[in-house]
Amino acid sequence: MQTDINRLKVVLAEKKRTNKWLCEQLGVNPSTVSKWCTNSSQPDLQTLVKISRLLEVRVDDLLRTE
Repeated sequence: MQTDINRLKVVLAEKKRTNKWLCEQLGVNPSTVSKWCTNSSQPDLQTLVKISRLLEVRVDDLLRTE
């Protein structure tokens, strides 16, 4: 069973932002953001920091720590 590591999909919804918006802001392929949102892959640490700044949340708000 795969554990969801990030909360990106949830935080995007809370901030009323879309995957498309995030991929445009980061300059990455939409399929990359989709993989992050489904937890089939994870952003690297540098990208995670950029995402937290764009969404105006702390990095640990993007991570599932349970």
